Amino acid sequence: MTNPPVVTSPRQIVWPSVITVISAAILIGAEVFGAAFAGGWALAILFGLDAMGARILQAVLFALGVLIMIGFIRGARRVEPFTRRS
Repeated sequence: MTNPPVVTSPRQIVWPSVITVISAAILIGAEVFGAAFAGGWALAILFGLDAMGARILQAVLFALGVLIMIGFIRGARRVEPFTRRS
């Protein structure tokens, strides 16, 4: 006995939700990555690091910012779904 074929309706992109999430990601990303750059520079001065130490600290904070943005996008997709069934 075989299972009947599952009929799925095509998905449709919900553009207002996509644009809202992208716009918020741009705004929040500018703040997060600007804070990573400035924070790395400020902490390097505070701890007496040289230019290479400042760049490494900025890279670490930048990577942390990427993780924050990934979390934001994932959370935003749950609130504002990008697709719906037609």
